[in-house]
Amino acid sequence: MSRKKWPSKKIFNRLLNNKTQKTYWDNISELRRRPNQSVFDEAYKLAKSNIDKQKIIGLHILQQLGFEPRYNKKQTVELHFKLLEKTQSDNVLKSIFHGIGHNNDELNDKQVSKLVEFQNVKNIDVKHALISALSGIEHSKAINVLIIFMKDKVSSIRNWATFGIGSLIESDNKEIRNALWNRVTDNHFETKSEAIVGLANRKDKQIKNIIISELKKGDYGTLLFEAILTIKDKDFLPLLNSNLEIAKKDKNDIKNGWVLALEETINELKK
Repeated sequence: MSRKKWPSKKIFNRLLNNKTQKTYWDNISELRRRPNQSVFDEAYKLAKSNIDKQKIIGLHILQQLGFEPRYNKKQTVELHFKLLEKTQSDNVLKSIFHGIGHNNDELNDKQVSKLVEFQNVKNIDVKHALISALSGIEHSKAINVLIIFMKDKVSSIRNWATFGIGSLIESDNKEIRNALWNRVTDNHFETKSEAIVGLANRKDKQIKNIIISELKKGDYGTLLFEAILTIKDKDFLPLLNSNLEIAKKDKNDIKNGWVLALEETINELKK
């Protein structure tokens, strides 16, 4: 029998009793497709459990129950923050922060302040999840923490924080631009690229010279093309065409694989 035809109780039992994680997300996803009070109540009860496994299962269901619109979203968000009032394991914290990240469009000042309290967390996975919770929030406290994370020694943390600042908010001030410029020279390619996109989004005139420099070096990628199309400056066309000719002749599969992206960027920029 297809999972879609299983009663919800059976799926909950599978989640609680399966020895492996093989079908975990399939079962979670199926329950998320059932936005009703019965599923909500059972998941809510699990999320309030003292057992981490049960708590995480409940949170994973609630945070995207009904997908869009969320089912009982306000109660779900309130539960996440209520759980933050108590000491939680790293795995539970990770689930809480990811859950808030999926539902953070209407957080109040008190809730944002609560998230900020965790800015000194050490666990990398939890820090990633915290960035998710703080990203997209047009609030100075959230922005300030992301700016701090943009300086983290771990490249993936810098990368996600830079994305959170550069692309997920529209706020624009001296501190934000300085933080983005500090990452333009990052030795991590994706972080550098996210910073370039962030400055392009803010129409920073000086970023044009950085993009030209990257194209001259042949250091391009999807994010750089995104920045180019955001600026929409036809001065980039000669360098893009030059890179296209090089890519077409290059026997390296990776380099040659950029031909289509370069062509699409050139065609879009010509419009």
